[in-house]
Amino acid sequence: MARKSADDKRKRPNDPPILILTSLAGGAKHGHALAKDIAGFAGVALGPGALYGAITRLEERGLIEPLESDDRRRPYRITTTGSAYLAESVSEMQRLADEGARRLAIANKASVSRRVPGIAGSLS
Repeated sequence: MARKSADDKRKRPNDPPILILTSLAGGAKHGHALAKDIAGFAGVALGPGALYGAITRLEERGLIEPLESDDRRRPYRITTTGSAYLAESVSEMQRLADEGARRLAIANKASVSRRVPGIAGSLS
């Protein structure tokens, strides 16, 4: 079985870094605002450890950067590199979703043709 690289994790749509980058693609946010946004669009509740651990790793990789703040909240924004990384990840997830949909359509078509003889030719 082939080993996966560390970058293969970005293909998971519920992966904290992908969720954070997706949220920041809509505008700069601080941690609590990120968590609320992610819960709203993805239905995923990131705990503080997962959220701030991922923020730290994204910042270290240059995918996000902190902004100046007058209060204790620290807003972040996605960088150009982060936007490119997110775009590539979304494209890879879309290719996987398209392939899954294609295979489901083939499986459903085969299932229908097994259940109703003579209908398979009319589905093409």
